[in-house]
Amino acid sequence: MEKWNIDSDHSVAAFAVRHMMIAMVRGQFNKLSGSICFDPDDAARSSVEVEIEAASITTGIPKRDDHLRSPDFFDVEKYPAVVFRSTAVEATGGNRARVTGELTLHGTTRTITFDAEHFGPVKAPYGGEISRGFSASTRLNREDFGILWNETLEAGGVMVGNEVQIFLDIEADLAADQP
Repeated sequence: MEKWNIDSDHSVAAFAVRHMMIAMVRGQFNKLSGSICFDPDDAARSSVEVEIEAASITTGIPKRDDHLRSPDFFDVEKYPAVVFRSTAVEATGGNRARVTGELTLHGTTRTITFDAEHFGPVKAPYGGEISRGFSASTRLNREDFGILWNETLEAGGVMVGNEVQIFLDIEADLAADQP
């Protein structure tokens, strides 16, 4: 089993959510850490642990980012981290898998499943590090995690959709202590 440490300089946790029922707003968290224990021959032996710094959220609009950090949404002072820990990995063919685990967000823990892919490994040309890529996506209902803030629109509907698309794009380096 190989252990891969997340390279936070080359990894991102991103999201997309409907705004005013008409457009998708996208953002990302730029500070994440963790590791992936990966067995390419037996995916069921693999595991994932990711911790995201909630305050690292950015949408490119400072006023919106401040609102997202506030108690209306992520409440980063009270809940500084978003954490995912896998409980099962199931190979689904080729380089794909379904990764199920516990997501703790806004003080609430729920079971979710990501559709995932892995890429590599490759050797970096400049330093000889060996890296592997992992991508995963899922959808969740933010209200299931106690993120309830919203405004009703005059014409009907709401300001912020409940369904949130989540994307993890991770570059990880082979841990130095491999056999």
